[in-house]
Amino acid sequence: MPVLRWIRRNLVGIAGLLTLAYMILPNIVVMVFSFNKPKGRFNYSWQQFSLEAWKDPCGVADLCGSLSLSLQIAFWATLGATALGTMIAFALVRYRFRARGAINSLIFLPMAMPEVVMAASLLTLFLNMGAQLGFWTVLIAHIMFCLSFVVTAVKARVMSMDPRLEEAARDLYAGPVQTFVRVTLPIAAPGIAAGALLAFALSFDDFIITNFNAGSTVTFPMFVWGSAQRGTPVQINVIGTAMFVIAVLMVLVGQLIASRRKSNARN
Repeated sequence: MPVLRWIRRNLVGIAGLLTLAYMILPNIVVMVFSFNKPKGRFNYSWQQFSLEAWKDPCGVADLCGSLSLSLQIAFWATLGATALGTMIAFALVRYRFRARGAINSLIFLPMAMPEVVMAASLLTLFLNMGAQLGFWTVLIAHIMFCLSFVVTAVKARVMSMDPRLEEAARDLYAGPVQTFVRVTLPIAAPGIAAGALLAFALSFDDFIITNFNAGSTVTFPMFVWGSAQRGTPVQINVIGTAMFVIAVLMVLVGQLIASRRKSNARN
């Protein structure tokens, strides 16, 4: 039958679209309910279209404060994890030293270990050190678990780099700093950017490790969890929708820039 033949020919594409729809469906639900005007405390059933929450996204007490705190932690955690992770990735790929194999294996531990185990171990460490739980303990914990993801992303990019490009720069009398800034860093930049974006998303979204080590500090995921116990304000859906749209726009802009660079390279 023609229909069956068409399905066989496009089976991979159909499976991809279904998977994409499955992944995007929760975001669409959040987006739709950001325009809802619920009757009562819980925003779980559609009642009436309204723009009230969009006009006043900070209308719920402490919501924007927790959001600002999460953005600050995510920013500094991304900065720290990206700087350290990039240096570690270059060291693991470019240099030979003792315990290199062990370090390569240890890098994957935070990704393989359950978050609750890491959260409990970090809490034990902070308590034994006498550290006061709060912003700084959360930041240190986030850098700790984001580091592995940055190292993995940058390491994959560095391993695929052609060393002949750097050799050519040195043959043209470029110094070590010039070679790194003008050749090595631009080639490694996509991997560094990918690691940084992943670190930011993981840090901003984290709940388990943050909940263990936050003390009285309340981040946005913790605020959402606490609100779900008492009643979910529509403003949470508004913030979620805005962040989803910003993320999609960033991806589209990145793809557009990459496609333009390819077309310019061909020309």
